[in-house]
Amino acid sequence: MRRDSIFYKLFKQFPGLLFELVDEPPPEADNYQFESVEVKETAFRIDGVFLPPANAVSQVVFFAEVQFQKDENLYFRFFSELSLFLHRHTIRYDDWYGVIIFGSRSLEPSNLNIHRSLLAGDQIRRVYLDELGDVQQQPLGLGLMLLTIQEDTEAIETAKFLLAEARKQSETEIIDLITTIIVYKFTKLSRKEIITMLGLDLEEPRAIQEAKEEGKEEGKGEEALSIALRLLNRRLDNIPDDLLSQVQGLSLAQIEDLCDVLLDFTTVADLEGWLQQQ
Repeated sequence: MRRDSIFYKLFKQFPGLLFELVDEPPPEADNYQFESVEVKETAFRIDGVFLPPANAVSQVVFFAEVQFQKDENLYFRFFSELSLFLHRHTIRYDDWYGVIIFGSRSLEPSNLNIHRSLLAGDQIRRVYLDELGDVQQQPLGLGLMLLTIQEDTEAIETAKFLLAEARKQSETEIIDLITTIIVYKFTKLSRKEIITMLGLDLEEPRAIQEAKEEGKEEGKGEEALSIALRLLNRRLDNIPDDLLSQVQGLSLAQIEDLCDVLLDFTTVADLEGWLQQQ
């Protein structure tokens, strides 16, 4: 399932959710603004940046990273991203704090030695979702995070529990998010089967509509990307991995633009120059 988009929705609708994972949240935690920030010059994208309100006494910016796959370069990338962000905003912020959310401890990079001082300091919190404990003992927001790592019967039972709690608190946005997560998990089920399975008395939950449309767009994007990569590899020799990674990070519209111009490329430098303009 596409957990990145799930966590983007979670943080966008409930920015305060991140601070449930922080030992000492700032006094203005409820007023922080969530953004997904791209540092275009390096093709880095930070999963989540939580910006303090302008009137906050202490201007502390929070960085969030969500990791559900093994990536040995995670900390190199994460600390580079936040350092570049802070470099470009040197005047505004007084301090920073990072929260790295793993599906499980096994997904953490193997070699921690080179970043040991940063990881051992008081500016970084590492969270392992499968170690948070019983989902029924967690706030609703954290329960949603735990739902993303559960499978099959356990996920359905958790979803039903969270739906019941959300109804008690009249949290319609959370109901939509629960439904979205289940749609992503059970892609082979029909709309009617999902509604019946969750016990929803709705004609068409908004979350199902959005997830279906998003799925269509993702399908188009994956197909267009596959075509673009095939054409590039036929057109150019020895394309560096970092350029291929940048291509894979393009939006659907950008990939379509690339397909229109790549036949004019004669060298890898042409591709590199085009990517720098995006």
